[in-house]
Amino acid sequence: METRIYLHQPFFFKDEIKFLNNCIKTKWVSTGGSYVSKLEKEISKFTKAKYSVALNSGTTALDLSLKLFDVKRNDEVIVPSITFVSPVNCVLYQNASPIFMDCDDNFNIDVKKTLDFIKNETVFNGKNTINKKTKKIIKALIIVHVFGNVVDFSKLISICKKNKIYIIEDASESLGSFSNKKIHTGLMGDIGCLSFNANKIITTGAGGMILTNKKNIALRAKYLSTQAKDDSFYFIHNNIGYNSRLNNVNAAIGCGQLKYIKNILLKKKKIHDQYKKRIAKLNNFQLISTKNSNNENHWLNVILFSKNVDREKLISTFKKNKVEIRPVWFPNHLQNKMKKFQKYKITKIGKIVNNALCLPSGYDLNLRKIKKIVSILKNYE
Repeated sequence: METRIYLHQPFFFKDEIKFLNNCIKTKWVSTGGSYVSKLEKEISKFTKAKYSVALNSGTTALDLSLKLFDVKRNDEVIVPSITFVSPVNCVLYQNASPIFMDCDDNFNIDVKKTLDFIKNETVFNGKNTINKKTKKIIKALIIVHVFGNVVDFSKLISICKKNKIYIIEDASESLGSFSNKKIHTGLMGDIGCLSFNANKIITTGAGGMILTNKKNIALRAKYLSTQAKDDSFYFIHNNIGYNSRLNNVNAAIGCGQLKYIKNILLKKKKIHDQYKKRIAKLNNFQLISTKNSNNENHWLNVILFSKNVDREKLISTFKKNKVEIRPVWFPNHLQNKMKKFQKYKITKIGKIVNNALCLPSGYDLNLRKIKKIVSILKNYE
């Protein structure tokens, strides 16, 4: 019977079970166990972040980041339209409004257009950046490192700092991706967010983390994520807090996974290189591969195909061959609940999103499976 090829299923090594058994044996299964702090320390060591705060999801990390920067009702946040919906939802959780930006050739936020928008469509009044069109305060910019590909937003840093616009990096898909200056994603802006969902580079089952080099942000994040306890013995809470910390069971899995992060990243690079080598020989398909490819984690491999390839027929062929693929996300600015929000010069998205597919990229992918996937593409030459 032919084996199904999955898009990106989790892969487990030997230490996860050992750590889980120890976790259960000690009876520390909630948020207070030692594996939570161990995972934080190990992530900080790997990413070179001064502080890491473990949370129960990447979405929680994004939501809490916006709260830390006091994003509230009637504020605005600049976001990419091409991303998983989570960062956009988090803006809406604050009763704030997203401003949607176009993508570049790698599906990341278009930095040039974002820069143009800030320079030409806003005014700084000495305290805040005001949107000329809506007259609302723009509090933050969310940068998403889509598919693990690093966004070079260095040109945005100085203008955002000058205009008091906080930069939140959604590094959910980019654990193990570094800029060309060897800075880990999540540490170039004001705060970074990781995800340890089941389909990510490493998994805790469900989980996320905040990365920061600022002690006050880390302390505030930990405080708010543990129900804002001012006195845990007498149950004094002087602020509204949240039950957002990662539990020890999930953290134990993450510690087991993180031991193999170098092996995982090496294998992911090999998978990307095999795809690149073989797809380069095809005329109707192109693999997305950035100039910074050697420093990226290659979480998902994405192809662009020419207009003479029937997308739905191609998807159907993959399904018949038990190969799990997926389209790039439906543009958020076109979602029913989000059409009313401002968008800025979005032109690229319509040209490339419908001509792209995400290919299987999991750790368990081998050369035989890659050859099978590429052979399906060859039939559309």
